[in-house]
Amino acid sequence: MKLNRWLFGTIIGTQFAFASFAADDVDIQTLKKQIQELDQKVRILEREREIDQDSAATVAKTAPKVSLGASGFNFSSADSNFVAQLHGLVQFDSRSFFSDGGVNGNDGFLLRRARPIFSGTVFRDFDYQFTPDFGGSTVQIQDAYLNYRYSPWFQVQAGKFKSPVGLEHLQSDPVTLFNERSLVSALVPNRDLGLQIKGDISGGVASYAVGIFNGGTDYNGTTVNSSFQDGKSVAGRVFFQPWKNSDLNGLRGLGFGVGASYLANHPATNSSTGLTPGYATDGQQKFFSYNSGVNANGIGWRVSPQAYYYYGPLGLLAEYVVSDQRVSSATKSAELQNSAWQISGGWVLTGEDASYSGVTPRRPFDLRNGQWGAWQLVARYAALNLDDKAFANGFASSTKSANSANAWSVGLNWYLNKNLRANLSYSHTDFTSYAGSKIAAGNVGAQSENVLFSRLQLAF
Repeated sequence: MKLNRWLFGTIIGTQFAFASFAADDVDIQTLKKQIQELDQKVRILEREREIDQDSAATVAKTAPKVSLGASGFNFSSADSNFVAQLHGLVQFDSRSFFSDGGVNGNDGFLLRRARPIFSGTVFRDFDYQFTPDFGGSTVQIQDAYLNYRYSPWFQVQAGKFKSPVGLEHLQSDPVTLFNERSLVSALVPNRDLGLQIKGDISGGVASYAVGIFNGGTDYNGTTVNSSFQDGKSVAGRVFFQPWKNSDLNGLRGLGFGVGASYLANHPATNSSTGLTPGYATDGQQKFFSYNSGVNANGIGWRVSPQAYYYYGPLGLLAEYVVSDQRVSSATKSAELQNSAWQISGGWVLTGEDASYSGVTPRRPFDLRNGQWGAWQLVARYAALNLDDKAFANGFASSTKSANSANAWSVGLNWYLNKNLRANLSYSHTDFTSYAGSKIAAGNVGAQSENVLFSRLQLAF
C-alpha cells in the first residue's frame, strides 16, 4: 500500500515537473521572440537615424551660410561659389583752424566718408564691388568693378577703381595714418574708369598692375563718368617684397616699387577735365589753381618711386612723384613739371605690429577688464613744388597761388578694437610764393596753415 502511494506520488510529481518544464520552455520561447522583435525594431530605428543624419549632412552641404562678425555680414552658398558681403565705413571728423583770420578754413564738423560697401563673388572666379559714398556734399560712386580671378597671379579688373600709381593713395581709407593723405597724393590720379590686369607672384613677393584708363587728372576726389578724349592713358605699377616669406624678420616688412602713367596726346580741354581744379593743403584748402582758359594740351606722364618698411611696432612709408603735363593758353604753351615727396611713420606704443593694412589691437578696449586697445604715435613731412613756368607764362597767378607748400604733421591714433578707431592730429603748412612776389591777403598761401584734426571711425 505504501509502495503504491510512493509510486503514485512519484508519478504525479514527475508529471508536474514535466508540466513546469514545458511551461518554462514556452516562456523562454516567448521571451526570445520578444527580444528578437525588439532587436529588429532597434535596428530599424538605428537605420532611420543614419538616414536622418545623412539627410541632415546633405542639407548642410547645400544650405546657404550666413555669418556676422567684425568683418561685416557674409552670405554664401554652401560651396562658396556665390558670396555676398556687406561692409561699411563711417568717418566723422572735425577741423579747427588757428590764426586763419576768419577768411579761410572754417572750423566745423563733417561727415568725411559714409560708405556702404557691397562686394562678393559669383560663379567662383568673378569678384565684384560696389561702393557709393554719402559723405560730403554730393553722393558719388567711389568703386564699381568686376574682377575675374583666374589665379592670384593673373586677374582682370574692369570698371571704376583706383589707378595703380601712388603708394599712399592705394592704401585703404580706413587705415591711413592721418585724416587726409599727404601732398604727394595730390599729384597722382584718383579713381578712374578702365581695364587692368594685375596679380601677386609667389605669395606677394612681387605684384603688378597695368591698365588702360580714360586718363584722370591729378588727384581730384571725383571722376567724370565719360571720356573727354579719344586717346587713353596707360598706368601701371610693380612692387616687390623680396623677403616677405623668408625667415629674415628684419627684412620681411620691406617693400619697394614704382608706379607710372602716360598719355600720349592730351587734347586741349578745360580745367574741369584736363587739368586738376587745384592743389589743396592738409586742411583741404586750395592753395594753387590754374587761371581760366588754361588747358591740358599734349603729352602727360607721371612717375612715382615708392617704398615702405614695417618691423614690429615700427612703420615707415616714403614716396616721390613727378607729374608732367603740357598745357596751353590762348597765347602760350609750355611743359609743366610738378613734384612732391613725403616720408611718414608710426610707432605702436602698446606693442602690436604695424602694417600697410593697419593695426589690430591685441587687447580690444574693455574698461571693465582694464584693456585699452592699441595706441600709435604718427608723424609726417611732405612737400609739393609747382613748376616756375606755371607763373612765368601766366598759367597761374603769383598773387593768388603759392609756388610750393611744406607740411609737417604729428598725431595719436587710438584703435579701440578692429572696428572702432579715434584720431587726433595737428598739421602745420608753410607756403612760398613765386620769385619773391607776395600772395594777396585772403588767399590760402598768404599765411601758414595750422589745423587740429579729430576723427571717430567705424569700419566693418
